[in-house]
Amino acid sequence: MKWLAVVAALIAGPVAACGEDTDCVVGDRTHRIAGAENAPNGALIFAHGYRGSAAGVMRNRGLAALADDFGLALIAFNGVNGAWQLPNRPRNKSATGEAEFFYAQSVLADAEARFGLDRSRVVMSGFSAGGMLTWQLACSRPDLFAGFIPMSGTFWDPVPDSCVGPVANVVHIHGDADGTVPMAGRVIGDGKQGEVMEAMAMYRAIGGFSEQVSLAVEPDLTCRVSQNDAGTVLNICMFKGGHGFGTGRLRTGLGMLGFDAL
Repeated sequence: MKWLAVVAALIAGPVAACGEDTDCVVGDRTHRIAGAENAPNGALIFAHGYRGSAAGVMRNRGLAALADDFGLALIAFNGVNGAWQLPNRPRNKSATGEAEFFYAQSVLADAEARFGLDRSRVVMSGFSAGGMLTWQLACSRPDLFAGFIPMSGTFWDPVPDSCVGPVANVVHIHGDADGTVPMAGRVIGDGKQGEVMEAMAMYRAIGGFSEQVSLAVEPDLTCRVSQNDAGTVLNICMFKGGHGFGTGRLRTGLGMLGFDAL
């Protein structure tokens, strides 16, 4: 594939050292990584919210500790000026998402070259706008990750009619009183956030998922879980509250994707 050749060219030659306090550079974009010694066991990729940064993600010690508990490196994506170039986003309706898809491919190839991580044990997650990126990657590049945990984010409207197959393992986490990214979405400038349940219904239909069954999960999540004949899961977990991130909820999501703490 053409993108493989381009990525190979980007990471050819000696790879400059980088880590949680210094940027890893791939082309004109950057990312950061912590716990590289765990990379052969996989990685948790995390995308920040609007106006966030990879450096900010790395300052969340609880997130780094969570990744370490599962024997995973933590890789923090870095947006362009704190934003992700996603389809139908406000003030940039012409964005297709391809730049971010290529960025994700490039970061994974770079991490594989640096640390030899197990590509079958890489989970994509993100909060708010980062959750929107997570859904877009689940829809357009499900092959890149073992599973996806979008948190308090969804597609920009309109929700896609379909996604690239095969469908991925997805655990969506959201607050029931979220006013920043409401379950029904909200208008922002010339764009609108999509409806979360519309996205779930679309993915359930294309993946042939069973009817969802309710399940209470400690400490504060109530989930509706389903799977298809291939054993792929599509779950939505709600917590009481607004637009907030919690590592405990992400821990639950990793468990639902079959990851065990060490």
